[in-house]
Amino acid sequence: MKKVMLVFGTRPEAIKMCPLVKELKSRPGEFETVVTVTGQHREMLDQVLRAFDVTPDYDLAIMKPGQTLFDVTCDVLLKLKGVLEDEKPDVVLVHGDTTTSFAAALACFYLRIPVGHVEAGLRTHDIYSPWPEEFNRQAVDIVSEYYFAPTEASKQNLLGEGKPAEKIWVTGNTGIDALRTTVRESFSSPELDWTHGSRLILITAHRRENLGEPMHQMFRAIRRVMEEHPDTKAIYPIHMNPLVRKAAHEELDGFDRLRIIDPLEVLDFHNFLAASYLVLTDSGGIQEEAPSLGKPVLVMRDVTERPEGVAAGTLKLVGTEEDVIYREFSRLLSDDEEYAAMSYASNPYGDGHASERIADVLVGCR
Repeated sequence: MKKVMLVFGTRPEAIKMCPLVKELKSRPGEFETVVTVTGQHREMLDQVLRAFDVTPDYDLAIMKPGQTLFDVTCDVLLKLKGVLEDEKPDVVLVHGDTTTSFAAALACFYLRIPVGHVEAGLRTHDIYSPWPEEFNRQAVDIVSEYYFAPTEASKQNLLGEGKPAEKIWVTGNTGIDALRTTVRESFSSPELDWTHGSRLILITAHRRENLGEPMHQMFRAIRRVMEEHPDTKAIYPIHMNPLVRKAAHEELDGFDRLRIIDPLEVLDFHNFLAASYLVLTDSGGIQEEAPSLGKPVLVMRDVTERPEGVAAGTLKLVGTEEDVIYREFSRLLSDDEEYAAMSYASNPYGDGHASERIADVLVGCR
């Protein structure tokens, strides 16, 4: 039996790791599964754990007011060391590109514990965009033993960096696995009732490099377009970052067809996504989730580590300049052919069985 520890700490990681936790725990004869959370995000992490009924074996509880990347990195390294030494896992799985993932992978490297990187190989090739995520994902891949790439393009990125082909598996994305259990026909919500009869625009925006003037331009563009399209209503589950909240309220307050609400639990968010007409985001995982539900995505960033979606036509990069976002958002609301082309494009991110493939690989690896 193989002892597998999964380490994660943020809401996006939890959404994509909890399906894998459930899969590994469903095979008690093959795996001893240990779940360690860092608490890099606290409330948002706990919401996801409840939604998937996952109880951590260890909670490092590192989150503190005003925490910096220095705090997160140091606290994960120091607090995870004892857990790894006590448990002695055969492999530690980390996800994606968070500071939790980077610090956990570094701790494993120092203790010579093999690392499996779930969602390996994503790249923008610009170390500062997104920041610090691009560095984190590249650093994790330097020390990993197992690479679980979500797409063939991610695999090619890894091969181009000299990673051995025999240690790379294309599995699909575990975020699509999550949608299989969270999206429900019976779902209802007062906020969704409010949007009845209108085209729902779902907004997420929180990226560090967009703070300041870029974010103000994003919000101004969204408001301008919606003022010209009275058949739309928007919901913006806002990030906890006070700088994000300040910019949003300065630009969007007083517009009664756009509601700023607190962050949604994962089950709620996925069902809002399923009910939406289109999505404007600077986030990462939504670029995979929305196309799986047939929703066009305008990505308010200059680069994306998910070029497969752009190539497939499900995503469009629109940057952060007000006039560009205004033009592309207006086009999707006015041009039925453009909307249909994005809505019906094939989803390149998998079939919802990535967790099973990862588990099968781990069974066969020494």
